[in-house]
Amino acid sequence: MISVDKHCVYKFHVFYGTFVDTPGLGRLRIRFNTAVGVCTDESSNKNGKIEFIKENSENPLDDVKNFDPSLTYSDIAIIDYTHATHSSVFFLPGFVDTHIHASQYPNVGIFGNSTLLDWLQTYTFPLEASLQDLDMAQLVYERIVRRTLANGTTTAAYYTTIDAASTKLMGRICSELGQRALVGKVCMDACSPEYYVESTKESLRSCEEVLNFLQDELNDPKILPVLTPRFAPSCSRELMKGLAAESRSRGSLHIQTHLSENESEVDWVKSLFPECKSYTDVYDSCGLLHNKTILAHCIHLSDEEARTIQKRGSGISHCPISNTSITSGECRVRWLLDQGIDVGLGTDVSGGHTCSILACARQALLVSRHLAMKEKEEQNKERVKLTVAEALYLATLGGSRALDMGESLGSFEVGKQFDTQLVDVESQGSNVDVFPWQHSSLPAMKLTLHTPPLIAQENLLAKWFFNGDDRNVVRVWVGGKLSHTL
Repeated sequence: MISVDKHCVYKFHVFYGTFVDTPGLGRLRIRFNTAVGVCTDESSNKNGKIEFIKENSENPLDDVKNFDPSLTYSDIAIIDYTHATHSSVFFLPGFVDTHIHASQYPNVGIFGNSTLLDWLQTYTFPLEASLQDLDMAQLVYERIVRRTLANGTTTAAYYTTIDAASTKLMGRICSELGQRALVGKVCMDACSPEYYVESTKESLRSCEEVLNFLQDELNDPKILPVLTPRFAPSCSRELMKGLAAESRSRGSLHIQTHLSENESEVDWVKSLFPECKSYTDVYDSCGLLHNKTILAHCIHLSDEEARTIQKRGSGISHCPISNTSITSGECRVRWLLDQGIDVGLGTDVSGGHTCSILACARQALLVSRHLAMKEKEEQNKERVKLTVAEALYLATLGGSRALDMGESLGSFEVGKQFDTQLVDVESQGSNVDVFPWQHSSLPAMKLTLHTPPLIAQENLLAKWFFNGDDRNVVRVWVGGKLSHTL
């Protein structure tokens, strides 16, 4: 039930229902009958932020009036899902996609039998180059933003192309459609096709053009620039050092790139940068590694490389579907987490064949089990495996921490942005079948199948985790503003 008037502009929204999040790795928090108050006054610096959380609430309107007596009834909208006909509706933090190539979306599912380097030449570079045509770019970028929102992604770290104009267009589209995004113009001045390469000077100049547009002209706090050296083989030292300097000069801008995705790629980097100890050392020696750097894949890291990444505070984007699809390898997520490195999930479209972070979370769990099967000691088998709660953590708070945005995104806490998806396990057309006795709020039909409410909710969550899709995402809010409805 939503008690709002679509013609009114409310200063405060109260969301009422069951809230599920993962406030720490492996911690699943389920709060029933909870009221979450969100400031939606666009003139306030608290706009979009959670102002209060009241568990076991009996009256959300009383809760907000007690919080701020100055608010009038016409200032307040109540979004109430406690009176749903079943118990399978819950709020979950929006997904964070830490690595996605917006420009490659038309190629989703098209990778043949290629491995990484062949796939780039055959499929990727020609498509990216074509998006210099802004009409094509509009079609592709609008489609992928709508698709990711429909899958519950409230924050995405996007790669575009080397073209500044189409990159600026991507930033504008994300802003208009209401998604939080890091938007990066791809930079590449070496080892690239003649039809798709820049000079070092051109790359740095066009990158600055995009930065100025996103920060000064678009000026939407949801849309952040991210410096994007594609990967070491396509970037000269001069370009990488120039981007690192740009990051420092603008107050530590985000940086995104690829690292140790494929064994042939790792060997190529060794031949191109023989003076460096490792692939990671190439980036580190150029000044690209810091707490706002997100490194995609990181499958073939040495112990020393992991220590360097941890020391610099950089995050890692685990892309399990892509890693499997183009035969790159299996990322040792538990090992990375044990090093104290923040890890999130990336769809890596179009190496990955879906825009769904939920699908990536499922695959991350399954990849961990494949790694566990390779362990010889039983104790290690259990240690390597990820749980549902841990996979959901990677999809939400883990991703925001990997992007150095954990203080403002990824879980339901006072002061954080209300970036949220409303999940209905039994929405119309849902792929999930739930039986009457599996609801926490219904009697067990005189059967000896009664399950305590908390366990019942965990079971419903697991059914959705393994069987759900975009048909279960019925609403999405970014910064307290509705950005998608089923």
